[in-house]
Amino acid sequence: MTRQRLKAARRWVVKVGSSLVTARGQGLDRAAIADWCGQIAALHAEHRQLVLVSSGAVAEGMVRLGLKSRPARLSGLQAAAAVGQMGLVRAYETAFETHGLRAAQVLLTHEDVADRARYLNARGTLRELLALGVVPVVNENDTVATDEIRLGDNDTLAALTANLIEAELLVILTDQDGLYEADPRQVPEARLVSEAELSDARLVAMAGSSKGELGRGGMRTKLVAAQWAARSGAATVIAHGRAPDVLLRLARGEALGTLLKPAQTPMAARKRWIAGQLQVRGRLRLDAGAVKVLREQGRSLLPVGVTAVEGEFQRGDLVACLDPDGREVARGLVNYGAAEAARIAGRPSAEIAARLGYPGEPELIHRDNLALSV
Repeated sequence: MTRQRLKAARRWVVKVGSSLVTARGQGLDRAAIADWCGQIAALHAEHRQLVLVSSGAVAEGMVRLGLKSRPARLSGLQAAAAVGQMGLVRAYETAFETHGLRAAQVLLTHEDVADRARYLNARGTLRELLALGVVPVVNENDTVATDEIRLGDNDTLAALTANLIEAELLVILTDQDGLYEADPRQVPEARLVSEAELSDARLVAMAGSSKGELGRGGMRTKLVAAQWAARSGAATVIAHGRAPDVLLRLARGEALGTLLKPAQTPMAARKRWIAGQLQVRGRLRLDAGAVKVLREQGRSLLPVGVTAVEGEFQRGDLVACLDPDGREVARGLVNYGAAEAARIAGRPSAEIAARLGYPGEPELIHRDNLALSV
C-alpha cells in the first residue's frame, strides 16, 4: 500500500479522538465537527463509503452535567456518556444534514463482536447503511458497557469496525502530526515517521504509552489498532485532525501523518472475528515445534505440542496459544474443556480415546478456528 494507492481506497473508517472533538474541555467543537463532516461529504460525492467512529460522549456529558473531572466510578462514566451521547449525535446529524447526507447512530460493546451471530448482524447492518448512502456514526455503548464487556477505547473500536466492513483504509485523527521516532514532547528533535511497515519491531518503542485526560487511548493503542485493521488488509494513517482538509488531502495521496502499511495478506472473515476477540478464557503453552508448525505451515494445533493448560474454559471457548517465552502466537476456539485438554496435553492424538474414554477430535484447535497473532 502506497500513498498513491490510497487515492483508490473506496471504503474508509475515520476515527476522531476526544481531544479533537471537544473544545478544550468546554463541550463539543461544533465548528471542527462541521469541517470534518464537510470533508466526508466531499469524499462521499466521489462514491467513497465512510464510517465515522467518534469519541466525545463522556466529555460532552461532563460539560452538560457541570463536572470538572472525569468520573472515577463506572456509574458516573455511564451517566456522563448517556447525557453526552445526545449532544454528540445531534451535532453530527446537523452537520451532515447541511450536505444532504443522512447519518445513523451505531452503538457497540464487546459482546457485539464476541458473539458470532451478533458480529454478523453488526456487519450486515453497517454494510446495508453504506449501501443506502448513509454515514454510520459508531461509538462504544458506554452507557451499558462494564469493564468485562468494554472494548477499551475507540481506536480499538475503529479497527474492529474496519474488520467488520472490510475497509481498505483506517484514518485515525488525533492531536499529533503522526507517529514520531520518540515522544516529541520529551525529544524535540524527534522525526516524524512518514511511512512504516507494521512488521517493523521498532514501532512499539516509538509509540510509547502516553494518553490524554479525556481519552483512553494513546499512540500505542493506535499502533495496536493499525495491526488489527491490517487483518482485513486495511492500511492505517495517523494524522493531525486539525490539519486543513486533512481527509481530502489524504484522498489525493498527500504525505500527511504516518502511513502504517499491512505486512500480511487479509485474513478470512471467520479468522478476523477470532483474532479480534479481546477476552480469552484460557491459555495453552506450546513447545517450539508446535509454534513452528502454526507459524510456518498453517496447520491445526495438536495436543502433542501443548506443554501446559491454564485457566477454566469450556469446549468452544476462545483460548490464547503462547510460545515457550510466554508470547502469544495465536488464538482460537478450543475443541475441549480445560480438564480434558490437560489430560491429553503432550500426548499423540491416537491416545485421546484411551485417556478421555471416548473418541474425540484429533485437534485441540482446528486450523479453521485458529488465527495467528500479528
